[in-house]
Amino acid sequence: MVQVVPPVGLRRRPAGPRVHHRRHRLRRQAHPERARRCVENARLCRGLPRPALLAPDDSHAGLPGVDAGGRVWMFPTSEKGSSSECSIRGLPDHPSFSGNAMPPPPAKWKGRCEFNASQCNNKLIGARAFLSGANAMKGAGVGSSASPIDEVGHGTHTTSTTAGAGVPGAQVLGNAKGYAVGMAPLAHVAMYRVCGLEDCASSDLLAGMDAAVADGADVLSLSIGGPSVPFYDDSIALGAFGAIEKGVFVSCAAGNGGPDPSSLSNEAPWILTVAASTMDRSIRATVRLGNGLELDGESTFQPQMSATTFYPLVYAGDSGKPSAEFCYNGSLDGFDVRGKIVLCEVGDGVARIVKGAVVQSAGGVGMVLMNAPPYGYTTLADAHVLPASHISYADGLSVQSYLNKSSSPVAAIIFKGTVLGTSPAPAIAGFSSRGPSLASPGILKPDIAGPGVSVLAAWPFPVGPPTVTSPGPQFNIISGTSMATPHLSGIAALIKSAHPDWSPAAIKSAIMTSADVVDRSGNMIVNEQHVSADFFAIGAGHVNPNKASDPGLVYDLSADDYIPYLCGLGYTSGQVTVIARRTIDCSSVKSIAESQLNYPSIMVSLTPTSSSIAVRRTVRNVGEAASVYAAEVDLSDRLGGMVVPSKLYFTEVNEEKSFLVIISKRANINSGEVLQGCLKWVSETRVVRSPISVSFMD
Repeated sequence: MVQVVPPVGLRRRPAGPRVHHRRHRLRRQAHPERARRCVENARLCRGLPRPALLAPDDSHAGLPGVDAGGRVWMFPTSEKGSSSECSIRGLPDHPSFSGNAMPPPPAKWKGRCEFNASQCNNKLIGARAFLSGANAMKGAGVGSSASPIDEVGHGTHTTSTTAGAGVPGAQVLGNAKGYAVGMAPLAHVAMYRVCGLEDCASSDLLAGMDAAVADGADVLSLSIGGPSVPFYDDSIALGAFGAIEKGVFVSCAAGNGGPDPSSLSNEAPWILTVAASTMDRSIRATVRLGNGLELDGESTFQPQMSATTFYPLVYAGDSGKPSAEFCYNGSLDGFDVRGKIVLCEVGDGVARIVKGAVVQSAGGVGMVLMNAPPYGYTTLADAHVLPASHISYADGLSVQSYLNKSSSPVAAIIFKGTVLGTSPAPAIAGFSSRGPSLASPGILKPDIAGPGVSVLAAWPFPVGPPTVTSPGPQFNIISGTSMATPHLSGIAALIKSAHPDWSPAAIKSAIMTSADVVDRSGNMIVNEQHVSADFFAIGAGHVNPNKASDPGLVYDLSADDYIPYLCGLGYTSGQVTVIARRTIDCSSVKSIAESQLNYPSIMVSLTPTSSSIAVRRTVRNVGEAASVYAAEVDLSDRLGGMVVPSKLYFTEVNEEKSFLVIISKRANINSGEVLQGCLKWVSETRVVRSPISVSFMD
C-alpha cells in the first residue's frame, strides 16, 4: 500500500512536506486555522512546479471492527504482500516500522531504499525522494541531494496509522496508553517524499506517484490536498488515474477546509475521498469555574495540578489590542496575566499550541481555549506547553458569561486522563472539508468518513513542553483528514488482500455501500454542531471494516469507463488526453452525464422543465451465487423514487445486473434546496446502501 503523504511537524511550525503538486494541509496541530491560512496563501501549481498544500490525521481507537487494543484482525486472509507506500517523509528506526516477523518483500517489488539500505527491512521496503521541482522553486540545483527521512513527523504518523507494526506500551505524555498498531500491520510499506520543508511541486508529486505504481505498490495513500481545480490540471488526479489503470487503489484526504461548503480537495471519482470523524475517546481536561460549573475539554499535556486550587481567570480580548482574543505573539504585552488562567479563542491563523506559548511567555499559568463558532463541539487533544483545555464554542460562551457576571472570576483545570465511551461518536469533525464538489458537481463527495480526530500514531520527535520527557518510543496525537485517510488506506489493503481480483472501484464500492450512518448509540451520525451530518459532510457514511470485506454487491468501473464521463464534463479531447495519457477524441466517444457514471452514490439535479430523472447502475454479485436482492428507496415525501427492476436475481458469483433508479418531484421545492435519501438493495444477509442527493434549480 502506498502512502503518499507529506510530513507535518509537531514541535515546529508545520512547514511540512508538500508534494509535487501537492496540497498540504498542515498538521492539525493548528489544523483548521493553520490549514486554512495555508490554503489561502499557497499557490496551487499545475503543470509547473509551484507550491501546494497538505493535510494530517491520527488514530484508530474505537473504530468499528478494531478491538480495544487497536488491532485489526477482521479478515481471514492476511494482508501480507500488500506494499504500502508513503509519499512523505518517514522515520525508518521507529518500532512501528520494525521488520520482525514480516515476510520478505513480494517478488513483484521493484522499489529501493535511498537512505542507508540497512535502515530498510521487511516492513519498510522502500524509501525514495522526489524533490527536483521543489529544489528548482527555491533556486537549488535539480540534482541537489534529497533524503526521504522524515523531518517533520506527518509522514511517520500517517504511515504508521496505515500499516504500522504493533508496539506495546504506546502513549503520549502518559495518555491514551495501549497497544499501537496500524490498520494493516502485516503490509509492507514504502515511503515517497515529494515535498521539501517549504515547497511542493506538481512535478515531484506526479513523479512520486508514478514511481510508486511502477515499483509495485498496491495502495497509494495521500494525506495531501488543495483548492479545487479541473482534473486535467490536478497532479493528484492525474497520478491517481494512472494508478487505478494499473489496479492500484488511491485514497486521499478530503481536506481541512470545513465546515465551509465546497471546500473539498481530491474530488476525482477514481479517488476515495476521505472525511474525518471523532472517536469515542477523550483526553479530558475539565475547566471548573468559580460558580461550580464544570466544562469538559481536552489536552494531551496533563501535569499534576490541584483540583481545588483556583486561579484568577481573564479574557485575552480585554488586553486592548486588536484581535487579542486570538492570543497572537505580542497580544498580551502590557496586560497582566501573571499567575492567571487566560481565555483565548481559536482562529486568526495562530496555531493552538502557539497560543499557549504566548500565554506562558506572558506569565500565565494556564489557558482555556474556546472554539470558533464554525467548529462547534469538535475539540482536539493537543500536546500543549502549559496546563490547558480546549473546549467547545458553546462552553466557551458559558465561560464568557461567567467572566462578564463575576467581579472576581476564577477557574481551575482538572486533568482526568483518558476517558473512553464518550458520546456522540463518531461525529464529523468541524474542520473536515465539505461538498458539493466544484470540480464535478454531479458526483457526491466526500466518499467516506474515518477516524481523524486526536489520533495516536508514531512520531519522530518528543512532544509537549521541552522540560517533559516521555519514556519509550515516541508517539503523538494529532488531527486532520490526513489522519482519517491512512485508516481507509489500511482497510483498502486488507480488502485487496482478501479479494486480490477486485478493482480499485470495486474496493471503493465495498467500503461505501457498507458504511454506517448511525453512531455507537444507534442515533444518526452528527456533525460538529451536533445535528445530523448531511452527505456533503459524511459521504456514504462512516467506514465499517468488517462489513466492507463482504459487501454482497459492488458497483465496478474500469479506467476506460471514466472517459465518457470526462468528455461529458465538457473537457476538450486534449484535456481528456492529458488525464488518460493516451489520445482521446471526445467526438468519437458517447459522453455521459455525471449522474450516469456507475458510482456507488447517486447525485442528480431537477429543474422546473425536468421534474424527473432516471439513472442507470450496474452491480456485480460478489456474495453467494444464488441470491436475491430487493430494492428499497428512502426519500423525502416531496420526492418519488422507483427502481426498475425492483428485484435482482443472481445465480452466479460475478454475475452482473443493471437497473434504473427513477427520481421525480411530487411537491413544490425551493430552488437551491437539497434533499437526501438512499437506495438499499436488501438480501437475507446484507444491505447494500447508496446515498442519493437531489438538488433543485430554477
